Amino acid sequence: MHADKKICGLDPQSEFVELAAEVFGILSDPTRIRIILCLRRSGEMSVNALAEEVGKSASGVSQHLARLRMTRIVSTRQDGTRVLYQLTDEHASRLVNEAILQAEHSVANGILPPHHH
Repeated sequence: MHADKKICGLDPQSEFVELAAEVFGILSDPTRIRIILCLRRSGEMSVNALAEEVGKSASGVSQHLARLRMTRIVSTRQDGTRVLYQLTDEHASRLVNEAILQAEHSVANGILPPHHH
């Protein structure tokens, strides 16, 4: 039907709608959100450093990082024997930022949240 013309990625009929839902699914875990916030702040971190920051076991954080890496939200860099994780680009960080701002609105009871001041 649309073989002869490209559909904008923001069009409701876009092929990217399903992929966007998968991204939201990956980002729907609080530990993954905390990992993204840590990487946003620090640039790059090891599994152990991330585990300490988010208050989870290194093996648990490693599993979350594997999911984030599989979806290309994070990437790795080898530093000697250590593997350092970093955000692949700013998009996941922006999504998390917007979700946090929306969460502030949802509990503000009609008062402007701090990010509006």
